Amino acid sequence: MREIGAAETGMLRECLLALAEHHNKVSVNFKGCYPKTPVEQTMKKFAADIDSGKSAIAVIEDGENVIGFCKTDIDGEYGVLEYLVVLEEQRGKGYGAELMDWAMSRFDASGAVTIDVKVADGNNAVTLYEKYGFRMNAHILRQTRNRPE
Repeated sequence: MREIGAAETGMLRECLLALAEHHNKVSVNFKGCYPKTPVEQTMKKFAADIDSGKSAIAVIEDGENVIGFCKTDIDGEYGVLEYLVVLEEQRGKGYGAELMDWAMSRFDASGAVTIDVKVADGNNAVTLYEKYGFRMNAHILRQTRNRPE
């Protein structure tokens, strides 16, 4: 595992596409409409976030391929586990826990006292987060409407 720089965010493309496929398959509410932001735009935002010092991203690689990554954002005492992705065929090998350990050590080192992670309804990753002490804080109800033409 290693942290990547802003110039390397393009290597996350396959994982982001796999995340979209996963959410479109298992999510109660995202089926067929994830992601709302194009992957290329997301990778550019990741690069800007790293450059600004807001974010850090760690990857796990198998040779030249990224098989999982985690993105954390820290602002003072507030942290966000923004992304944790492990490719489906690599799950169950401890990579998610390895990425969580990295994220939690970043939060500890920064002095973050409140850490949020948003989990899409239907995503079974919630069990991993609960093992690290995360608990349900709120349910967000959302209505999405078509814009009038």
